[in-house]
Amino acid sequence: MRTPVSSLSLLRPRTLAEALVMLRDEGPLMALAGCTDVYVGLQFGSLTDRRFLDLWPLHELRGIHAAPSSLRIGALTTFSELVASPIVRRRLPMLVAASREVGGRQIQNRGTLGGNIANASPAGDSLPVLAAANASIVLQSASAERRVPFTAFYTGYRASVRRPDELIAAIEIPRIEGRQYWRKVGTRRAQAISKVCLAGLIRVEANAIQDVRIAIGSVAPTVVRAMATEEALRGQPLDADTIAAAERALPTDIAPIDDIRSTARYRARVAANLLREFLGFRL
Repeated sequence: MRTPVSSLSLLRPRTLAEALVMLRDEGPLMALAGCTDVYVGLQFGSLTDRRFLDLWPLHELRGIHAAPSSLRIGALTTFSELVASPIVRRRLPMLVAASREVGGRQIQNRGTLGGNIANASPAGDSLPVLAAANASIVLQSASAERRVPFTAFYTGYRASVRRPDELIAAIEIPRIEGRQYWRKVGTRRAQAISKVCLAGLIRVEANAIQDVRIAIGSVAPTVVRAMATEEALRGQPLDADTIAAAERALPTDIAPIDDIRSTARYRARVAANLLREFLGFRL
């Protein structure tokens, strides 16, 4: 069922400060920018929101800013901008890899990193990257700003700690060292929602795994950090026995389900295959 457009209202703030006041005083409002998911919901009548806040013109929420120890990405940064950024390609190639597979070129030109986070789908392509990178979400309201570790941001399926009067202003990512990995498995090689996607970071020194982070999407109600799997790897040599131990730990971290796109059994198998590919890259 299509949603009658006449029943909708749109507020268009000129500045971020004005937008935050509108959220506080005129809410509830659904923030929108690229609208790549909002338009789909309106088309199919699945979106219950009727009042919207247009963030697209707000330049304060754009931009990629690098410091020696961190990277700050504005919430309205598009996936095309992430792919084109030399600093992101150098520091966070797994985010560039994920951005290249977010829909087609038109979606990448409109879709934003903040929107992917706010949409809160466990299949969001960028979300495992941010979890593995130990990113923080900068939340801003009219009265305060706070930072939430990405791994603590989601509280359940399509639910987060963000309050109705807050916007996702930026994403902050500490500088990381090690080999990065990202891969998505979907129905097609491009323009498909993921059945499973995995992001990983590993640093090996003196024949031992010094740092390892693994995050997986589409295997639980939210993107998950595979903490038990990481624990099985950390401090161990990167060899066949260690990889086998990590595979045995993986089922502890994930809870895949059967749905319209795949089965739990298939997702568990693919997650193990991706883990092996990530870890075995250097063998």
